Amino acid sequence: MILLQLTAGQGPEECCLAVGLALKAIEKMCREHKVKVDIVTSTRSERSRGFKSVLLAFDEKDTVSVKHLALQWEGSMLWVCTSPIRPKHKRKNWFFSGKMFEANQQTLDRDITYQACRASGAGGQHVNTTDSAVRATHVATGISVRVESERSQHANKRLARALILQKLEEAKQETAEQDANARWQQHWDLKRGNAVRKFVGEGFKEVRE
Repeated sequence: MILLQLTAGQGPEECCLAVGLALKAIEKMCREHKVKVDIVTSTRSERSRGFKSVLLAFDEKDTVSVKHLALQWEGSMLWVCTSPIRPKHKRKNWFFSGKMFEANQQTLDRDITYQACRASGAGGQHVNTTDSAVRATHVATGISVRVESERSQHANKRLARALILQKLEEAKQETAEQDANARWQQHWDLKRGNAVRKFVGEGFKEVRE
């Protein structure tokens, strides 16, 4: 499974516009290469037509070409343009970024339990009378999501799997950041006195007391 997350970070509305334009460009590329792409989740900006963030899931039929496509949108990117929102603003450089996530679908499915459930939202008679919604739970971590945005259970299962993968990546990144902060905290926790080991001289010879 290959996911791509686009984000405007903490940038202004122009950066959100850039994410929206990038989304349109990616959808166009996918149509040209006949690659199916779904918007798993998105957060629209408050003032512009753009997005604060978008999570995309690509069809895995041709993993190599899909991965190549997604990697073209990974890293920090720059949109150079006079602000459509604030034409008199001097700034013309607007940054956004992309991050690709990849996981083996079969391995991921072995770690996830799926439960069909009745869709609760609006969507017509078909949605309301079938168990099209899906609740997915990652057994090892307890991470759970519920998806009912699509009409078919298969489509909702695919989106649920993508959301689980995103949350696992976020948890992994958070753990890495906590570990880095803990290592850096050691610089501040250094205390003089009560040494557990003692070394002397340029030869760094240990002295046992």
